[in-house]
Amino acid sequence: MENTGTILLGHSATTEALRRDIALAARSHAKVLILGETGAGKEVVARSIHEQSPRAARPFVAINCSGIPETLLESELFGHARGSFTDAYRDKTGVLRQAHGGTLFLDELGEMSLRMQALLLRFAENGEIHPVGSDTPAPPSDVRLITATNRDLRAQVDAGAFREDLYYRLNVIKIDVAPLRDRPEDVPVLLDHYLQLASESHALPKPELTDDAHASLRDYGWPGNVRELRNMAERLVLADWQRPVAVDDLPTEVRGEPAISVSTRPTTAPVTVERGANAGARSQAERVVDHLLARFAAGEDFWSVVYHPFKAREITRHDLSTLIDAGLRKTNGSYRSLLAVFNLPTTDYKRFHAFLYQQNCNLPVAAYKARRARPSYTAADRRAAVTI
Repeated sequence: MENTGTILLGHSATTEALRRDIALAARSHAKVLILGETGAGKEVVARSIHEQSPRAARPFVAINCSGIPETLLESELFGHARGSFTDAYRDKTGVLRQAHGGTLFLDELGEMSLRMQALLLRFAENGEIHPVGSDTPAPPSDVRLITATNRDLRAQVDAGAFREDLYYRLNVIKIDVAPLRDRPEDVPVLLDHYLQLASESHALPKPELTDDAHASLRDYGWPGNVRELRNMAERLVLADWQRPVAVDDLPTEVRGEPAISVSTRPTTAPVTVERGANAGARSQAERVVDHLLARFAAGEDFWSVVYHPFKAREITRHDLSTLIDAGLRKTNGSYRSLLAVFNLPTTDYKRFHAFLYQQNCNLPVAAYKARRARPSYTAADRRAAVTI
């Protein structure tokens, strides 16, 4: 399922029903609550509602409530007066005013604190906007609220973590977005769409897949939903296949094969990747790593380029381990020097190493350090990658 203008891609009965729900919601100005797993396409649904509504010519503003600290979220939504806090050098108009006449989409609503819920309820009931540090409220704003969450809000209400009055205020029209595993018929059309986008973006040929590979992708559970499919399509394009992609070329999680634990590797030398059927997987991972290293070179840091995509299942453990292998080759086995490669401050060392240890990707360094004394080390050696 993906939005191209106001069109959702997908032919399943579930997606057809979703289209009808969107069309119904778009006819009114009522508040909408969208429920669904992470990566299922909740923002796509919100944008589709906006684009099909009478507000289509007005702004659509999206805010992720989990990505902004509470103190900044209040200012982001309601604005602030000059001098109300440090760095408040001028008055700021919040997004509730910026979206006047249009739609405000609040994603990850379930992460909002009880205090922020109370402020949002006040706006939802009477349109009141009170900027931070201001003695008087701002003029009311005509904004349609569309909210979304991957949490069970009813359970949060019962646990006292979410206001019941706000829940019912926002839950006028409820739309459930099904996970991708419940609509496997949509996988082929989505895959084709994302392969085409990635092909155009990277100026590489669009790969073809065998029938068995297509079947494996349809049967896969897609824990990361559409977001995972999109990133897998990009990895397939980056691999620059010169032949149809077969089942054995797909990531191990798609083939249903367990990952090999990093801790089982010998510490005397890096493990050389298997040849033959797995060679394509190695090449694919290396191209992903090349892309990540290029982003580091452009100034981005490990937490934004690797950590968050990994948590969202956009980067696999295989990709992560191959990246660490490539980095340790650059630093001769020094994890502290690796911080500079990944644009991290030295104060992040413990957090960085703890993350790698948790994911079983803290590779032994003895073999990398030993290479400093091996002048006969060849280019072929350097191309060997770790297999997870």
